[in-house]
Amino acid sequence: MKVVVPVKRVVDYTQKIRVKSDGSGVELANIKMSMNPFDEIAIEEAIRLKENGTASEIIAVSIGPQQAQETIRTALAMGADRGILVQSDDIVEPLGVAKILKAITDEEGPTLVILGKQAIDDDSNQTGQMLAALLGWPQATFVSEVTPDGDKARVVREIDGGLQTIQINLPAIVTTDLRLNEPRYASLPNIMKAKKKPIDMKTPDDYGVDISPRVKIITTVAPKGREAGIMVESVAELVDKLKNEAGVI
Repeated sequence: MKVVVPVKRVVDYTQKIRVKSDGSGVELANIKMSMNPFDEIAIEEAIRLKENGTASEIIAVSIGPQQAQETIRTALAMGADRGILVQSDDIVEPLGVAKILKAITDEEGPTLVILGKQAIDDDSNQTGQMLAALLGWPQATFVSEVTPDGDKARVVREIDGGLQTIQINLPAIVTTDLRLNEPRYASLPNIMKAKKKPIDMKTPDDYGVDISPRVKIITTVAPKGREAGIMVESVAELVDKLKNEAGVI
């Protein structure tokens, strides 16, 4: 079984997000970048499938600037076999990403594509579903457990009411939830080995995909700071404020 895992370069989750002074977006200069946390979970799951003998090859794919090679190298150090970087300095929207991934999937012929359920920068939660639609493949989203078995896979999904267990046919698309696994740290020997693993350099044009934006960002605004709390003298005053000021009861 061949597994494709898309990985995205995003602002590290430990960093404080700053909005550009002109409101055109988020400041990315001189800020720590890393792999999207949900994509780390996807890579870890693919590695575990390989370790138990289910998967034979793991291909890490990233779409972004030249620096996204670092994100792929992280995936290779964790245990992926090779990488593909589709280089673009422009923002690629979820539909454009899905179209590029479809072309890569058609070319590579994987049995499973495992994606993070969303990226922590745009929170779109769209790419996996769009890719499944473009390929005409079954999909399982928000997955906390996946067990391939022959030409099918048993999947446990996180839903509002608890957990849902389904069976899907392979090949399929899977998007990961937080409880699927805990990603490993790359060891120093594996980091050194990753430097020798191949990364194919591509462009959207190589796959015949138009990545022209279809959505225009009007403005980006930082959230308002949290207001200080106040002390109330009695339960009656608290109820009055909740009812007449906060409007929650």
